Amino acid sequence: MDTKPTHEQAQLHLQVYEMRREARLRQARDWFFKNYQVSTLEDAMRIAAPGTEGGQFVGMVLGYWEQACALLNYGLLHEDLFFETSGEFFGVWELAKVVVPDGRKKFAYNGYLAHMEKAAQRYETWIESRSPGHIAAMREFMKQMRAQLSKAA
Repeated sequence: MDTKPTHEQAQLHLQVYEMRREARLRQARDWFFKNYQVSTLEDAMRIAAPGTEGGQFVGMVLGYWEQACALLNYGLLHEDLFFETSGEFFGVWELAKVVVPDGRKKFAYNGYLAHMEKAAQRYETWIESRSPGHIAAMREFMKQMRAQLSKAA
């Protein structure tokens, strides 16, 4: 996108950011990156069991980023502005994507995290055109962080 954000897009962007600063969501985001290390849908269901704090936190984080990415995908948020300032969603997607296909099958819902997936695909193209190698470096960093968290557990 070569256009500047509209005033309305900038206002919505700031509202989305302000929501990220809410204390409980901040706590959930912190918990998510420390604890959501899954490789199967069963792992995810165990870590994020309904009625548990983990379940609440996973629901908050995935729900927040899915909603923000929906606003992006519908053109209500400015793509460059969002990608320049909101890379966290991609880290969430990287952790969640492994279970998405099985989740979509189990719950018969092809739209499960579809907005985050679409935004992540767009982001990969966007960032690689500006900073080649960034995605690979970020994935390697996340792999190292998972290994450190596993050792600490």
